[in-house]
Formats: sequence, structure tokens, C-alpha cells
Amino acid sequence: MTHEPGGDATARQFRELLRTLRVWDTDLPPFEPDAAPAGPLPLFHRWFVEAASAGQPEPHTMTLATVDGDWRPDLRTLILHDADARGWHFASHATSAKGRQLAARPEAALGFYWPVHGRQVRVRGRVVAGTPEEAYADLHVRSTGALAAALVGRQSEVLGSQDELRRASAAAWERAEARPEAMAETWTVYVLVPSEVEFFQGTPAAGTSGCATGEGTARVRGLGSCCGPDPHRPSGALRYGRRDGGAFRPPPWKDMRGADFGPWLPGHGSGPRRLPQTD
Repeated sequence: MTHEPGGDATARQFRELLRTLRVWDTDLPPFEPDAAPAGPLPLFHRWFVEAASAGQPEPHTMTLATVDGDWRPDLRTLILHDADARGWHFASHATSAKGRQLAARPEAALGFYWPVHGRQVRVRGRVVAGTPEEAYADLHVRSTGALAAALVGRQSEVLGSQDELRRASAAAWERAEARPEAMAETWTVYVLVPSEVEFFQGTPAAGTSGCATGEGTARVRGLGSCCGPDPHRPSGALRYGRRDGGAFRPPPWKDMRGADFGPWLPGHGSGPRRLPQTD
């Protein structure tokens, strides 16, 4: 355990509070891997709409993970711009830290978390840059404020003072209002082309369940240590995936050990139900 010099009261309060917080202490929707669609996109669209309809604040925010030139991981929260047959879309300046990292190492991961339903979605794959025409269309379908923010540019650069930022922002607002067709030259649309997508569904009272996609197979991953109190709501993950940009294909169910089993309930009943071997 970490100890702060002088027994800081705020640190003690932080730890006391941390130990009392509950996770998913409410009714959550069930998840049936057997009823999942053949590919991840329809399920993502459905979960997104359900989260927004249930009042989840900012369901379109997501975490983007990249690596820098020294293979050190980097992370930030940004906005989803689309999700279609090509992949998951977002945008930024090519000169930003993430833009430079993606240019050098075009692989990334996205994470969505919708606590209103205890759901998480993870997406991994290669990232490709869109065309200048796509960047222009993306920028000009947004608000004047979003255009002004893009026109400020210099994302991730160190500024001399807050006054410098205020002046740059004011000038960008004036330009955006006077020239709504203005273009930020380094603005770039990126598409993460998925090789693996995982859908995770929590169960009440700190249980977990999940659905995932990856590497030419999809499987249910058992998460035995996180099982909830209801033996009929199994813990696991369904993983969709593909290799070499091919179509997602329905694979065997698998537990977290990689065995070919049906939906797996650790310690429940007579054990896993074996399915016929498939390739």
C-alpha cells in the first residue's frame, strides 16, 4: 500500500471512498451470444442506440490507444464520427501526437464504455487515412465551434501562455464565422479497419459477461472469477475476427482457455458442453 508523507487526509478519504464504490449495482440487460449477428457492426449499432436511448451521456466518446516511436503506449478520449462497413471513423490533425503516431505505426485500439448498461466494446486493427474530400466533408458537417477548434490547429503543441491560446481561439472563431467553408489543411479523417472486436456485457452484483471478435474466429471467453450471482447469466466473451481483411465469419465458441465449448459456466452444472470441432 502507498503511504503519503504526513498521512494526507485527502488520500485516506480517496481510499475509503474507493473501497465503498459499487459496480453495476442495478438491473442490467442480459446478453445471449447465441443470438449475436454474424458480424460485429450490427451489434455495435444496436448497443450504441440502446445506450443513447437509455440516457448514457456522450455515448459517442471513445478512448483511442496508439504507440509512439519508442513503442510507449499513448491514450486519449475523442469522438466517434461513424461506424460502417469500412470501420470505425474518427478525425484529428495529422500533425497532432496521435496523427504522427498513426503515420509511423498505423495500428490502434478503441474502447467504448457505457455504464448505463454495463457494456464495453473494444476494437483493434490497422488505421488508414481518408481522402482530403472526406476530411473537408467531415469538418463542415460539424458546428462552427468545432470548425473554429480545428482552425486553431497546433494540437499537442506547447504554448507560451493561456493568453496565446485565447488569442488563437478568438482568431479562429472569427475566421470560422466569416468563412464557414474554410479548411484546416492538416485535418484528417481516420478509419480503424477492425481485425478484432469484443463486446463485453456486465452482470449485476459485480458479475461479467462478454462478446468479442478476433483473428479469423469468434469465441465466448469464460471469465469465471467474475461470475455474477445468477448461474443462468454466464460469464464469457464472444469474439468476432478476420484475417487479411476478409469477411468476418462465424467461428466456434471458445472458453478463455481456447477449448471448443459452448457457452461456459465455470463450476456450474456438469461443466462445459463440447461442440463439434470446426476449423
